[in-house]
Amino acid sequence: MSLKLHYHPLASFCWKALIALYENGTKFEPHLVDLGNPEAAAAFKALWPIRKFPVLEDDARGALIPESTTIIEYLDRHYPGPAPLVPGDPDAARDVRLADRLYDLYVHLPMQKIMTDRLRPEGRSDPHGVDEAKATLLTALGILDKDMGRRTWATGDTFSMADCAACPALYYGNIAVPFTSTHKNVAAYLARLQQRPSFARVLEEAEPYFKFVPRER
Repeated sequence: MSLKLHYHPLASFCWKALIALYENGTKFEPHLVDLGNPEAAAAFKALWPIRKFPVLEDDARGALIPESTTIIEYLDRHYPGPAPLVPGDPDAARDVRLADRLYDLYVHLPMQKIMTDRLRPEGRSDPHGVDEAKATLLTALGILDKDMGRRTWATGDTFSMADCAACPALYYGNIAVPFTSTHKNVAAYLARLQQRPSFARVLEEAEPYFKFVPRER
């Protein structure tokens, strides 16, 4: 098989790439990497020294593609399916890319800061950094709540790369800073995302690992 995805079922940015693959029924070999296994960790570091998930290998084209957004753009160009995730129209594509960045940078990354801080040993937490992350996340949610009052999906009526980004950002974001009672439109959007077959499949595959998700102390 030409495509191999190096990933972990609990890793949030991996969800984004998996959703894109499942949306279009793209055939690929899933390669789960256990970074707790020294041999697996060493092999992944040799492949991609940054050691961040996900990474896509394309043997047919001799390409190595890290980063979830880049992976989705690559798939759309070289392995297109029935549902393009980046529109062909330049203006619509710009809107999708902007929404993708908004979810990744201002929802996803602050969420990760909050969640990973919960994994720190007692006395090693970063309360100031967490407060900043919460402020950024809430600001972004305020913007999104206005947008999603008049949209079905992230940028309109069509599911896109931006929705792939929104799935993990909002799902874990609601664990980091629960928003279902304060941001009704975003909460309704998250509910629609969770009903999407591609995301439902990702959640089902991740379910055995949810016991490792850090909750608030």
